Amino acid sequence: MDDGRLFGRGIAFPPRVGSDGRVEWSEGEANVREAIQIILLTEWNERLMLPEFGGGLGRFLFEPNNVTTRHLINDRITKALARWEPRASVESVEVEEDPKDPQGAIATITYRLVATGARERVSLNVSLAG
Repeated sequence: MDDGRLFGRGIAFPPRVGSDGRVEWSEGEANVREAIQIILLTEWNERLMLPEFGGGLGRFLFEPNNVTTRHLINDRITKALARWEPRASVESVEVEEDPKDPQGAIATITYRLVATGARERVSLNVSLAG
């Protein structure tokens, strides 16, 4: 089975140049994982032709790191991925305090790849302050 055909291909995230001097590409499960990161790290109105795209997590900067804020982050992640990443079915989103940074939270997203049913997980740091 060709993972590129099944899940798609795209420029690797973060963008980088390989040892051969060419832009690196990602495909398969890595491409889905990278797309999730792109969605969540993109702010609303950041893309001119698609202003609603993204997770908009930067809006939580300067919010207090409390249960309410982390619940709102959870909700924002769940809705953004449901809307923008059809290749993944989100099973759970956990947003916890970062034990190393009192002004940060760690979001852990567990999802299943729709095409294969394989379970995957990705974590993302969210900066807060307040």
